[in-house]
Amino acid sequence: MQAIILAGGKGTRLRPYTMNFPKPLVPIGNYPILEIIIRQLRACGFEKVTILTGHLAELIMAYFGNGERWDVEISYVRETSPLNTAGALKLLTSCEDDFLVMNGDILTTLDYRHLYQEHLVHGAAATVSVVARATRIDLGVVETDSANFLIGYQEKPTIVHSVSMGVYVLSRSCCDLIGTDESIGMPDLLLRVLAGGGKVYCAPTDVYWLDIGRVDDYETAQREVLIDPKRFLLDGD
Repeated sequence: MQAIILAGGKGTRLRPYTMNFPKPLVPIGNYPILEIIIRQLRACGFEKVTILTGHLAELIMAYFGNGERWDVEISYVRETSPLNTAGALKLLTSCEDDFLVMNGDILTTLDYRHLYQEHLVHGAAATVSVVARATRIDLGVVETDSANFLIGYQEKPTIVHSVSMGVYVLSRSCCDLIGTDESIGMPDLLLRVLAGGGKVYCAPTDVYWLDIGRVDDYETAQREVLIDPKRFLLDGD
């Protein structure tokens, strides 16, 4: 199985931690977040990893090399201009019929192998791993009819949404929907898949998940790994 890791961003929301390091190399506990991801992928049976790089790519390549240290085959694709979260997939010179794609700044306990298998079972062109997130509205929310008469009232309701975890499984045909040198985000690519008649499966999960793109979330991730490193397949040394 093959995994593609998106690691080309500048991590501006995570400054000052990313002033001199690319975001995938910022440490969570004793390891860079990208190393944690690669360890998890290998434990789930992924033997090939392609890292899509951009900002400070040399540091990422110097740290991970060919992947021999983790018993994975690591290759690199570097974008010369920012292509957003999906555009860089067009730069892949080879990929399997179905492959996992994920952001390189995620701390999670997701079983990547299970997600990949769900994708195959459902016969989807693309699969999105989703998790429930609750948002509290700290105001009274009113509902009205077409004449503006009250028909409902909720005081400070909590709304639950399914949100993307930034982890996907795509069929190779999805890359055909991306133009050469086109900057396009993953949401727009998935909508193109739908518009073309393809199926996009949303795989629900209740695992731990945190995007470390913001300083407060990064600090939360540090605490989580310190409390229970083995939860993330780390030995805690």
